[in-house]
Amino acid sequence: MTDPLLRRRLRRARRALTQPEQREHAEAVCQRLISSGLLHAARRIAFYLPLHGELNPMPIRERLPGRRRWYLPVLRQHAPGRLWFVRFDAQSRLQRNRFGILEPVVHQRRIVPPQGLNLILVPLVGFDAECHRIGMGAGFYDRSLAFLGSRQHWQRPRLIGLAHECQRVEAIEPEPWDRPMDAIVTEQALYRRAIQSPDEIGRALWS
Repeated sequence: MTDPLLRRRLRRARRALTQPEQREHAEAVCQRLISSGLLHAARRIAFYLPLHGELNPMPIRERLPGRRRWYLPVLRQHAPGRLWFVRFDAQSRLQRNRFGILEPVVHQRRIVPPQGLNLILVPLVGFDAECHRIGMGAGFYDRSLAFLGSRQHWQRPRLIGLAHECQRVEAIEPEPWDRPMDAIVTEQALYRRAIQSPDEIGRALWS
């Protein structure tokens, strides 16, 4: 289990960045990620609205060429602790959920389960070079992406964490339910996760 003191320290470091630093980092991550080719084939992409110093993904949405559909996470009403992803565009209305976080008003025809996405841009509190992630601690993404641990799902969204370099730690000991990222991008580097098992090789070939 992640040390609460470490989580607080990383959140303080993130919030301590100035607004010019935040903008500079977001632009650098955008350029690095687009030039990497990791987004090239993605047509249905989930992102997030940044809070408390999280790396802002909006430049990616604004500058990524081509016609794509964008989705935001929404708390599922009848599945506590899990997320839906709802289409977001210029006509979308936002409302605050029970945590005070803005999310799109749900319309059934605009809902996509995580299995239906090509790529998910994931916020994080901390990470290591092996692409393990420390989240906020509530486990929403881990529970919503638990299907990735099953070999029955060959088609899967690629998971890319967005972070500031100041959020990197030496090593994270993952819990069994933790979902690693396929890559993590900061203003300084792009970290890619090595494929480690036969099941992961199969899923990568079919993703």
